[in-house]
Amino acid sequence: MAKVAFLGLGVMGFPMAGHLVVKGGHDVTVYNRSAAKAQAWADKFKGKTAATPKAAAQGQDFVMCCVGNDNDLRAVTIGADGAFAGMTKGAVFVDHTTASAEVARELNEAAKKAGFGFIDAPVSGGQAGAENGVLTVMCGGDEAAYRRAEPVIAAYARMCKLLGPAGAGQLTKMVNQICIAGLVQGLSEGIHFAKKAGLDVEAVIETISKGAAQSWQMENRYKTMNANKFDFGFAVDWMRKDLSICLAEARNNGANLPVVALVDQFYSEVQKMGGKRWDTSSLVARLDR
Repeated sequence: MAKVAFLGLGVMGFPMAGHLVVKGGHDVTVYNRSAAKAQAWADKFKGKTAATPKAAAQGQDFVMCCVGNDNDLRAVTIGADGAFAGMTKGAVFVDHTTASAEVARELNEAAKKAGFGFIDAPVSGGQAGAENGVLTVMCGGDEAAYRRAEPVIAAYARMCKLLGPAGAGQLTKMVNQICIAGLVQGLSEGIHFAKKAGLDVEAVIETISKGAAQSWQMENRYKTMNANKFDFGFAVDWMRKDLSICLAEARNNGANLPVVALVDQFYSEVQKMGGKRWDTSSLVARLDR
């Protein structure tokens, strides 16, 4: 059993922190901007709450974090009330936020100077993966700190791997989102084409999903896409945030991402259709309108 803090109790963080108690058997303290959400978590999982990130981090072996973006991450880590001000020497901070590689490196340097570990560890698997404790976790940072954190992360992970130094986890998450963008657009066009051709979409997907076209998106999203239901996963607003991170990094490293740039614009059209909170499979709605 470890003493663990968890910062950020959104659709991902709330169940992830719960798994630390239920599956991990850890002593967990939580912090959330909305104190009512933190109290609701504590009531459900018999944990503790803290009024600030600093207070949550004090005396903990590990501090996990899952917030919205770079600015949110800095807000809960740096400053007088930030978690870094309360971290114990030798502890490990594990950041599950999908953020930039730049902020991961920045926070890693601050952690080093203060004498504790930092792992950037964005996740994939969505709300369902968080609720079922089967997330894929992509990590960057010091190997010794990672080895200590890995058994704790295991409470909500199906796959967890160290991929390089600080920032490597965030860069790998960018690869993940780059691949998803192209897959969802391809699946959307396939379903749209099948409809226009007068084919039975269910029969078509049942057939081609057993061949080279198969993907997680096809297996898990084609039925809802065909039914024009888009409330089953990661929101368009958040995908555009992630793709903007990918495109910014590509400008720095010289990578060519023509499909990502195009799909990002398609998602902007979905937003204008009122689909800001629709899930990412809603690309098909743009084609069917």
